[in-house]
Amino acid sequence: MTQYEILKHYFGYDSFREGQERLIGAILEGRDVLGIMPTGAGKSLCYQIPALMMEGITLVISPLISLMKDQVSNLNQAGILAAYLNSSLTPGQYKKALEFARAGRYPIIYVAPERLMTEEFLRFALDPEVKISMVAVDEAHCVSQWGQAFRPSYLKIVDFIHRLPVRPVVSAFTATATAEVRDDIIDILMLRQPEVLTTGFDRSNLYFGVISPRDKYGTLVNYLERHKGESGIVYCITRKVVEEVCANLIREGFSVTRYHAGLSDEERKHNQDDFIYDNAPIMVATNAFGMGIDKSNVRFVIHYNMPKNMESYYQEAGRAGRDGEAAECILLYGGQDVVTNQFFIDHNQENDALDPITRQIVMERDRDRLRKMTFYCFTNECLRDYILRYFGEYGSNYCGNCSNCLSQFETVDVTEIACALIRCVQSSRQRYGCNVIIDTVHGANTAKIRNYHMDENPCYGQLARVPAYKLRQVMNHLQLYGFLTVTNDEYAVVHLTERSGKLLDGEETVYMKMAREQEYTKAGAGNARKKGVRGMAAAAGMTEGDQPLFDRLRELRTQIAKEEKVPPYIVFSDKTLTHMCVIKPQDRDGMLSVSGVGEFKYEKYGERFLECVRQWQERNGA
Repeated sequence: MTQYEILKHYFGYDSFREGQERLIGAILEGRDVLGIMPTGAGKSLCYQIPALMMEGITLVISPLISLMKDQVSNLNQAGILAAYLNSSLTPGQYKKALEFARAGRYPIIYVAPERLMTEEFLRFALDPEVKISMVAVDEAHCVSQWGQAFRPSYLKIVDFIHRLPVRPVVSAFTATATAEVRDDIIDILMLRQPEVLTTGFDRSNLYFGVISPRDKYGTLVNYLERHKGESGIVYCITRKVVEEVCANLIREGFSVTRYHAGLSDEERKHNQDDFIYDNAPIMVATNAFGMGIDKSNVRFVIHYNMPKNMESYYQEAGRAGRDGEAAECILLYGGQDVVTNQFFIDHNQENDALDPITRQIVMERDRDRLRKMTFYCFTNECLRDYILRYFGEYGSNYCGNCSNCLSQFETVDVTEIACALIRCVQSSRQRYGCNVIIDTVHGANTAKIRNYHMDENPCYGQLARVPAYKLRQVMNHLQLYGFLTVTNDEYAVVHLTERSGKLLDGEETVYMKMAREQEYTKAGAGNARKKGVRGMAAAAGMTEGDQPLFDRLRELRTQIAKEEKVPPYIVFSDKTLTHMCVIKPQDRDGMLSVSGVGEFKYEKYGERFLECVRQWQERNGA
């Protein structure tokens, strides 16, 4: 079969997404590739389809057991034989899987990087009867110590490839990689003149919002009340916060589970399964629950605390809306989040394993990333544009699908406030951090201000009538646009720049977009999507009248999932069910024209879904 026939037959799609065809073509020509594609853009197909067309075995290096299981389950449901090799298998199961692989049963095998250099796996890989035609590295940013999720085990991949009698094609894929990390991936994996493709980081189906609530928990409860029946993830900064939030939500009657590194392996697996199978559609978790989650129907991701960098935030937020349907990413910001993250950076035990110079460089990098993450929480510019610029892309200044673009702002001249802040930095001889400067101009009467004698500073209390949140917004704006800079050490001292002098000399003016209303109503965040029919579904042609059919199809999907003992989204995604509602297929050809319905899945489930559509139409006279 051709790549187009495979796409339709097994996966049920009529056409490739952006970038897929180019990467598949390069692999089939025997070239190495590096694909940087946003979460949910279809990276897996870029190596799965060539794997079905090439002789031999494709090894997919994957970092997490849950991700491997999910991918293998998806392939098996599509009628493709695949297996995984990791610590979840018993010795007997592992041996049996290798025997089947040696016999040519599996064109695709998922393997943990830690397994590659074990004696048993090397014996298999070096067997003359085994041909490894491609090594596909998923979550390739894990190979770089400059990435947000460096894994030393990923360095074993190159050693493994060197041991093979014939070098296979090497393909690498990631969703979040700065230019620095991209170069690192190419160098460390020793990609040979690779086809490098960046399709862009934008996920247009995701709504981004930032809220600075007085009551975080109350805001969270309010949001969940308005999104009942939907699946989502709530990320918390520490295990303690996870435990508190989860326990409180359970008392409130929400169907919630939890995930963090302090739980036993057995409990983590049980809780993750509850979430995947929609037994507990809301997961409260630390960042330990992230990279390996491929659940397609996650409708929201709420960050209860601010993450320490944009890479982590976008990776975690990217768990939402993987099916292409509308989803929301809400960040609940609080000042303590910055302090906690700074503590984690300064006491990172992984950094202790590095040599002193590298350790210092990494800490400085992490502090800079934290600062940029903080700017995201305070910017009044388009949030999507801020994210894209961080990853080196430049789009429009208005996306129409973030809290800033949907809020009312006015452009305000803040030159006077800016000059007062800069003069305070100047008069204190550039010795203090942002908080001290803000407290000084605001006229705070704290022990720290008195101990530093900043109550004697000529700028003390000059901006007493300006709200503290506004002072912080202006301070962040001055850093973002180079009027001030901050040292990359643990003290984060504010320093003047060349632009500081120009501003004080009257050569420059500072304008900022400021929100007309600072307070958020209870219905504030989360109204980007329409009630009833979701935005993306509506855009696809689904009407309000189709909602009962969609709900009935979901019920049938849940029933089948229980029978098959697989997660509901493995049967069909929400996007596929939406398309079913739009075209209302009446026969086999009609069902096969639904996006995501391939031949194998039709044979398994097609008639039951057809019958469901027919019955609904008969009852409703449609």
